[in-house]
Amino acid sequence: MLTRTPSVVAQAFLLLSIILVIAIAVIQINQQQILSPGLKYGIVLDAGSSRTTVYVYEWPAEKENDTGVVSQTFKCNVKGPGISSYERNLGALAKPFDDCLNKVKERIPVHLHKNTSVYLGATAGMRLLRLQNETAANEVLASIQSYFRAQPFDFRGAQIITGPEEGLYGWITANYIMGNFLERNLWRTWVHPYRKETMGALDLGGASTQISFIPEDSQENFNSTLQVKLYGYNYNVYTHSFQCYGRDEAEKRLLALLLQKSNTSSNVDNPCYPHNYTAAFTMKHLSGSLCTQSLRPANYHPSELVRFHGTGDPGLCQEMVSSLFNACRDGEDCPFHGIHRPKVKGNFVAFSGFYYTIDALNLSGHFSLADFNSSMWFFCSQSWAQLQFMLPKFEEIYARSYCFSANFIYYLLIHGYNFDAETWPRIRFQKEVGNSSIAWSLGYMLTLTNMIPAEGKLIQLPLKPALFAGLLVCLTATALLCLLFLVYLWIASRHRKNGSRVEHVFIPE
Repeated sequence: MLTRTPSVVAQAFLLLSIILVIAIAVIQINQQQILSPGLKYGIVLDAGSSRTTVYVYEWPAEKENDTGVVSQTFKCNVKGPGISSYERNLGALAKPFDDCLNKVKERIPVHLHKNTSVYLGATAGMRLLRLQNETAANEVLASIQSYFRAQPFDFRGAQIITGPEEGLYGWITANYIMGNFLERNLWRTWVHPYRKETMGALDLGGASTQISFIPEDSQENFNSTLQVKLYGYNYNVYTHSFQCYGRDEAEKRLLALLLQKSNTSSNVDNPCYPHNYTAAFTMKHLSGSLCTQSLRPANYHPSELVRFHGTGDPGLCQEMVSSLFNACRDGEDCPFHGIHRPKVKGNFVAFSGFYYTIDALNLSGHFSLADFNSSMWFFCSQSWAQLQFMLPKFEEIYARSYCFSANFIYYLLIHGYNFDAETWPRIRFQKEVGNSSIAWSLGYMLTLTNMIPAEGKLIQLPLKPALFAGLLVCLTATALLCLLFLVYLWIASRHRKNGSRVEHVFIPE
């Protein structure tokens, strides 16, 4: 048995070293903190036919089932018309972006600018321009690319998205912000909602309109069915975009039709404009678009002015707008614009141009078809002077056209998409949810995050790895030295005992 002082000290150091090694290892493992790798940012520019809107989105860098949990943090409307309007004035295209881009730079931390992706998606206005003049469309996109490549962000290109893509992204946006893809459970983690139905999406832009929903039989073979994977689930979405059925292009068609039916080429009555209102347009504005070429008069002079005088006649306005939908009047199975579609199913959200028109009629959310018709008739009966007091936000370019827009929405939804008095209340007219606008751009960003690599979570340890390793080596070495020293003492003690026994045996008595 070792009783000397060095032995006791060595045993104490050995025990202490072992205790410290275990304690440090336990603390290092149990007291570690998992830190989020932070936020990622993305910028999407919605280059529509009438204007461009800049959206800034953010999401946790580690993502959720391969798709970012994205939220909108900033929105800015670029001053001026849509980018397709600059086909003959490319030098003036970039300047209007400066104001919004400067605000975006302030919103996103400077050290993240170079890692923030920018995407520009052009919609129906540029689709029409490309059909009319592909060279001009390419020059517009090239000018945009030249401007954004000089910015501090990671510009990923400007592209013209297809109509079905625009419809699909709008559907993704609507269902995402309505909580139909993800929701937080009691433990504050994201989970897929149990048996929650998705909503259909109705989008009305300036040059096109889109309808998107999951039909009754999602496996049925429709040409316009697209598949998308979000948060680990696959969805088969029917989506179709109707070119020239956007609000602005449809109104141009109406004006061109009124001119065609008029006895004069310079002064035309417009039953959809308010009484006592007059507006003048060039022939190019009326018939220069691909959507109105078929209505172009034989004696077409692009710079010639045509004045339209409002008569405020709700009945005649309805009759004229209905002529834009004369391809589909004979029942439920009649194809709109020659396109066969599945029957509408479930609830829908209608946004963009749908919302702004309904808001002007002083309606919101869900309401009956009868309420819509009575509000529309009342609105269309008002004079120009009365409208200026009725509308909370009065802008001439929109106020003069709300009566037409309301009638157009009626015929589009009833005769185009086959909603009726029973299914109409299933449509919710809405602009945004929380801080997020219902627009195709968010769905576009969500889809893109599937292709943006997730970043691993960061682990913060109580001790820095170098210090932890140093202490571990030091204490382990101390324990080993103490153990070797104790072994040495034990062996030395055995030798002394054996030597003493041998000496005792050979000593003579």
